[in-house]
Parts: sequence; structure tokens; C-alpha cells
Amino acid sequence: MQDEDAYRAATMYYLQNQTMDVIARTLQVSRSTVSRLIAHAREVGLVRIAVEQPPSRAGQNLGHRLAATFGIRAHVVPVRPRSTELQRLDQVAAVAANLLGQWFGSHMVLGVAWGTTVSAIAGHLRRMPTTGSTVVQLNGAANTYASGLTYASDLIGAIADSFDATSQHFPVPAFFDHPETKTLMWRERSVQRVLDLQRRVDIALFGVGSLTAEVPSHVYSAGYLTDQDLAALDADGVIGDVCTVFHREDGSYRDIEINSRATGPSPRELRRVARRMCVVVGEAKVPALLGALRARVATDLIIDETTARHLLDRAA
Repeated sequence: MQDEDAYRAATMYYLQNQTMDVIARTLQVSRSTVSRLIAHAREVGLVRIAVEQPPSRAGQNLGHRLAATFGIRAHVVPVRPRSTELQRLDQVAAVAANLLGQWFGSHMVLGVAWGTTVSAIAGHLRRMPTTGSTVVQLNGAANTYASGLTYASDLIGAIADSFDATSQHFPVPAFFDHPETKTLMWRERSVQRVLDLQRRVDIALFGVGSLTAEVPSHVYSAGYLTDQDLAALDADGVIGDVCTVFHREDGSYRDIEINSRATGPSPRELRRVARRMCVVVGEAKVPALLGALRARVATDLIIDETTARHLLDRAA
């Protein structure tokens, strides 16, 4: 009953431009009750609010400049002056969560790559029920020091719960010890079933990992890489990763040895997904982000103003 009243109140308020007093008289409730009903409608996902950036002259607008430079849709988030990187991450994650709520709907498949940034986004998702939708994990999470599975499972489950969606986990390591092991595992029917679902993803959600980020990327801080791995990445000129697949600043990735053992989708495989949401905060991530964009992993970039300016300066 509360949802029905909230729907009526929200419809009158947002779509019919009725005042609180008019709605209260129509529903025969108090004005404060109307306010609570409208708030409830937002909380349970009956109302989804979108904020569009106003048009401005190309070349002066960061979003337009990013779009022209990289061939993407750019969503530049204004941030408070002197915000810390953690505060900027929280603000950008809130915007990314709102956009995901607008784009992901019933009978769709959402692919999620676990990580610090995506965890922040999950914390801002409100309940937005869908029908027949699925959230699938894009990269394995187990490692040799801790399982990693709980972290990834909780994250995928939380996002799926927000949409009343089915969750599909990917119970393989983040990196195999040997490429041959991955080849054999990829032949298993249980793994093939998840890979088939990944190929049907409508929206992919991911961040960009960087060894030098102020807010550490989970893959670098949680025991996924040995000292030998890190030395090899440095020798190969690697500056970051997307979905635990590593790349250089020029966007190249195919000849990096560890990628033959990685379980996440390559940039080439990601490019099959119609909408690819890349969410990034932090100047230290700019080289890694530049490489990711040159590898054409993203269709939509959600980024804060400060990081956007540094990205354009480095790309110039």
C-alpha cells in the first residue's frame, strides 16, 4: 500500500507539477506524509533522477574535449575545491551509480569487474528492481594468499540485489600459474557457461587499476601479484590494467606475458560490449587511463574534473 501511495504522490509531484498541498488534499493525508511518500519513492527506485550537463561551446567544455579526443561519451563530475582523492571518488561513484541505474534495465546482462572503484559505486546504488536481469562477474578473484572470492562474491551480490537481478560468479583465479591451465579450464562446461554469459553482456562496469594510485587498486594491494610478477610488469612497461588485463600507456597489451594467464576479458573482447562504463578518479591513474582509452575499452567515461584536465594535458 505504501508503494502505491508513493507512486501516486511521486507521479503528481514530478510529472504533473502539483504542489505538496494539492497532493495532500488529493490523497487525504498531511503535507508531511506527502513528503515522506516522495522520499520513499526515491529510496525504493520508483523515481530515478537524471541530471544532464548543459550544452556549452566545444573546446571549452571538458566533456566535449574528451569526447573529441577519445571518441567516447564523457561524463565529467564537478567536485568540491580541495577535495581529497577519496572524497572525489565518493562523488564520482555516486554519479556513476545514478547513470548505471538509468541504463541498466529488465532482461539485460551487466558485467562487473571487481575493484576499489566499483566497490565505491556499489555503495551508492539504490534499490532499482528489474525483471529477468543478470549481473555477471567478468574476472576471477581467487589468489594464492587469500581466496579473494568473498570480496568479489559480496560485491557482485550487492550489485545484483540492488536490481533484483540474478548473480553469476566466476569461480576461477584472477591469474593462473600457467597459460596451459587456463586453456584447460576454459574447456570445462561450468566455465564455458559463465564465458557464454559474459559474451551476452549489455553493459560492462569497471575501473582502471594503477600501481601508483593514491587509492590503491585492489589487484595490487591484496596479494594477487608476486614480486616476480611486479618486476616483469615493470620490465614490460606496464602502467595499469582493466579487468586484470594489463596494458601500456600506448594501449598495447597482446605481448604482455601475464595476460596469457589472466582471466578477465581483453580490450578486444570488451569492445564487443555495446556500453562500457569506465569510472576513474585520481591524477596518478592518468597514464593507465590514457592507455586504456587508447586500447578503446570504454564507450562512457565517468571522471572528475581534476583528473579530466590532467588526462587532456597528458594526451596533448
